[in-house]
Amino acid sequence: MEIDLKVDVGKIELKNPLLLASGCAGYGLEFDDFFDVSKVGGVCLKGLSINESKGNNPPRIWETPSGMMNAIGLQNIGIKNFLKEKAPHLRKIDTVFVANFYGHKVEEYVEAAKMLDDEECIKALEMNISCPNISAGGIQFGVDPLLVHKVVSEVRKETKKPLCVKLTPSGNIKETAKSAFEAGADALVAINTIPAMAIDTEKMDFRIFNKVGGLSGPAIHPIAVKMVFDVVSEVPIPIIGCGGVEKGSDGIEFLLLGARAFQVGTALFYNPKAPLDIINELKEYLKRKGFNSIKEIIGKIKTKEKEKCL
Repeated sequence: MEIDLKVDVGKIELKNPLLLASGCAGYGLEFDDFFDVSKVGGVCLKGLSINESKGNNPPRIWETPSGMMNAIGLQNIGIKNFLKEKAPHLRKIDTVFVANFYGHKVEEYVEAAKMLDDEECIKALEMNISCPNISAGGIQFGVDPLLVHKVVSEVRKETKKPLCVKLTPSGNIKETAKSAFEAGADALVAINTIPAMAIDTEKMDFRIFNKVGGLSGPAIHPIAVKMVFDVVSEVPIPIIGCGGVEKGSDGIEFLLLGARAFQVGTALFYNPKAPLDIINELKEYLKRKGFNSIKEIIGKIKTKEKEKCL
């Protein structure tokens, strides 16, 4: 019998649970030389803002043991240029495209969501709330449950598309997850990168111009697993796991805890064909365990919170 990898993340239907993570797969066209992106469940596009952004000065990337630090600074071509230059090509590709977007004020998030709302190739939106709120003196949206509720609720009013919120690992993720859910989020992504730093001891300087970068890759995977556990235990909406997935078993960990899908990011830098390997590993795992559908393993490991209700 054919193994069924189809999953749904709320209203979002995916041919398999693997999505390419935002910031690691460009605008969905950069992997043409490596594999057909229609093979994956979906692609989370590079973070978009209202206007074009050149990002931070180099150096912006530093390889770490089992991971990578980056401070790209959300460089992007801007939503208008994306809609004009990239979207027409994406409409021809048979997979789900999720538009990641951000702002530095509530109004910027709202305007960005409005601009993306009518584009047919975009099936869902993914809010990056790991950004400083200029209006509130620079505090990061994602660490303050009140700010999370405000920005998500305002965006929710302005878009018809499924709305995913990508949670920061900083702060109390249970509280921010709850705030995003109560504000109208359709799904949550856990987690974004972890703030980190590296020093060049010979030059006696920072490895990254921005000083602080976001750590990603296998090094953060156990942390991401724990935070997915926390979020699944807290809210009833679909969760997408993200953090250090480089092989099938990594994604399966998220699914067993109750996540509906997972994202692959840093692995793409050293193995661009990792998604195809992971999809095959998912099939092999299900066959070995005697399952016909990936849905059969979602939530197979019950959290203590859920067990109390049984």
